Amino acid sequence: MAVFHFTFDLMLFGHIAAGTVFSGFWPYFARGIAGSFVLLAGVSLWLAHGGGIRWPAFWRRFAVVAAAAALVTAATWATMGDAYIRWGILHAIAAYSVIGLLFLRAPMPLTAAIAAACIAAPFYLKAEAFNTPWLLWLGLSTEVPPMMDYEPLLPWLGPLLLGVIAARLLAPFWPRMRSDPGALIRALAWPGRHSLAVYLIHQPVLFGGVWVWTNYLAP
Repeated sequence: MAVFHFTFDLMLFGHIAAGTVFSGFWPYFARGIAGSFVLLAGVSLWLAHGGGIRWPAFWRRFAVVAAAAALVTAATWATMGDAYIRWGILHAIAAYSVIGLLFLRAPMPLTAAIAAACIAAPFYLKAEAFNTPWLLWLGLSTEVPPMMDYEPLLPWLGPLLLGVIAARLLAPFWPRMRSDPGALIRALAWPGRHSLAVYLIHQPVLFGGVWVWTNYLAP
């Protein structure tokens, strides 16, 4: 994520060729990053609530992620104009986690089938009838306005459900993974345990650093 955003910042300030992150392997790299985020959100959802939904904890987390999503929308609207983020990764994780609750104890073949249907749907069901801005979150429109980030329901609910399945399949191994991993592993795991803060802070830091270099330090 940081590598992609740093490359984007370099492109934005003219240090590398325009359009770099929109060509070659970069779009696939970005989709892979987003997919891993949503998949891990599914894993986390099951780890937190697979044994029974802890409603106070769930709604606290939902409120924090939803507030962060609103902050991203406001910040990008102020800085990116018409390319502001209407439905990005945080919007997706907040909304799809609510839907994911329905699948914590559902039969895994059913969950897998729905995940596959979500991933396949944009290839077969897109239509102009979905082009209204109010249905942008669905992912079936034929025209999408420029946005800095966009993870609609279809196909991105699919990876979250696959994360739920993965967590359930790994259930016998989770107790062993909870043993003390040692100081080094705890240090390496720190960004994952504070992933929302890292997500919100890293791009302003990188953007600011490239801006300072461009305007004051570059030869």
